Amino acid sequence: MPGYPRDILLVEDDEADALLIQDALEQFGDERTVTHIEDGVAALAHLRTPGRVRPDLIVMDLNMPRMNGHELLKILKTDSILRTVPVVVLTTSSLSTDIEAAYANHANAYVTKPVTLDEFTHAVQSIDEFFLRTATTPAAA
Repeated sequence: MPGYPRDILLVEDDEADALLIQDALEQFGDERTVTHIEDGVAALAHLRTPGRVRPDLIVMDLNMPRMNGHELLKILKTDSILRTVPVVVLTTSSLSTDIEAAYANHANAYVTKPVTLDEFTHAVQSIDEFFLRTATTPAAA
């Protein structure tokens, strides 16, 4: 299962953060595709496009225009098709209310955005390691 997850949806409105996250995610996996979307409304439209490949992982911010991460997470985790996609919240907020709300809405992990590049790279590695430890492969039929 090396390089897993392969298809990642990144939902982040800050362009500078998105570039850092995308670069960090791409350097830790072979043949990895990171699709960047800027807000929750666009993410839902993307995910619900007929024939679209479902991502292996969604990494998203909480503070976004049009639809914030809490609202998007609620919708994702109640959608019969999308609820099994792992979601990592990667945000600047370390407020206990945000963390509790994310987990109450079934986020798989909550990571606070670090301020240095080294910390950021380590946080992204932690996301990959979490995914590799918790991902399951369906049994062969």
